[in-house]
Amino acid sequence: MTTRPAKTLETFPNPATHRDYQIHMEIPEFTCLCPKTGQPDFAVIYLDYIPDQLCVELKSLKLYMWSYRDAGAFHEAVTNKILDDLVAVTEPKFMRVTAKFYVRGGIFTNVVAEHRQPGWQPQPYVELSSFARESNIRG
Repeated sequence: MTTRPAKTLETFPNPATHRDYQIHMEIPEFTCLCPKTGQPDFAVIYLDYIPDQLCVELKSLKLYMWSYRDAGAFHEAVTNKILDDLVAVTEPKFMRVTAKFYVRGGIFTNVVAEHRQPGWQPQPYVELSSFARESNIRG
């Protein structure tokens, strides 16, 4: 095997620092171990962020997520650790990590952790409905 799990996250320069834009990633194969039983826990990790100067490089993110496969971690701890590690290397304007763990013992666990740069405010959301676009096209 040429690649191995790694805790090192790499970055690259944000190609559009002149505007706020959202990066959305879905990581559907996240696994870690229950620290009490050693049984595997499975989750989908959703990563949403608005970069400042740096973006996370995808291959390093994949290897970083893979590094949790044999690690014991409570859902709350692993979600916050992922956020802390990503914020430390990218210093984003905004970042949200949502971890949706599959059912274990009849309980689904969802953990959401967020970071905001001090003083940063999101731009107002603009809703464009298909009706409005069609009306404008027809005049």
